[in-house]
Amino acid sequence: MTSETEIAYAKLNLALHVRGRMAGGYHALETVFAFCGDGDHLSGVDAKSLSLTVTGPFKDALEDEDENNLVLRAARAVADAFAPERGASLRLDKRLPVASGIGGGSADAAAAIRLLNRLWRLERPLYDFEAIAGELGADVPACLFSCSAFGTGKGDELRFVSIGGLEGRHLLLANPGKAVSTADIFRRWHGRDGGALAGLELSSLQKSARNDLEAAAVALVPDIGELLSALGRHSDFARMSGSGATCFALFDSADAAATARDDLRAQFGDHWPGFWTMTAQPRIEACDDAASAPERATS
Repeated sequence: MTSETEIAYAKLNLALHVRGRMAGGYHALETVFAFCGDGDHLSGVDAKSLSLTVTGPFKDALEDEDENNLVLRAARAVADAFAPERGASLRLDKRLPVASGIGGGSADAAAAIRLLNRLWRLERPLYDFEAIAGELGADVPACLFSCSAFGTGKGDELRFVSIGGLEGRHLLLANPGKAVSTADIFRRWHGRDGGALAGLELSSLQKSARNDLEAAAVALVPDIGELLSALGRHSDFARMSGSGATCFALFDSADAAATARDDLRAQFGDHWPGFWTMTAQPRIEACDDAASAPERATS
């Protein structure tokens, strides 16, 4: 029986500048996407119909038979567009916390698209699935390619970039065990445009970039502020990702990231039920497939 596996790479926003409000309830963003080398794990085998089973430490946060699950929605969209009558039995090992600012659902949907492209031998370039990804959510197009990108619009207008200084670094992700609503955080945004990104080198992002949703998230969940302060004592680059509540920090070595992880576990582990950490390296991949898309040929 044919089977495939795929990692749903955790997404990070190295910067998230909210520049204003758009029609339809969205906000105009400037954001810098980066991806971890690990995340949720998805596997699949050929079957007569589409189905999904969820396992893993965060499976209880999802309804594995919910018709609105993003993995099943993505699978149905791929089947409808490119593989009518095909089916697959999918299994999602849910390792990332839900509603946590690291693209869990979006990354899972994107992983489903990549997996089915191989499982069903569609042999299509990823940019053929961008329209499907965009219909599933604002972060899904970036997660589809899972490589560093500068995003504008609502985050789905992508320019793939190399972030100088990122390669060779190590990451620590931490979540206080609190799920937050993206819609609630955006509603609490202060409404002021703090200005454009100054550059895409890591040194520039560290010095002048920001996450404009941090203040709203900390006001709603003060634990996020405590976590950012703790990470900042270990790293010169500590930030919240997306609308929270996951925060992250960059380190020069795996040992430094592990030391910070152990210190945070000692500080928060007994006080915050559901406190979660993950160490990883950034995923450094060229997006040659994405850059070859016809609409990007002149960009």
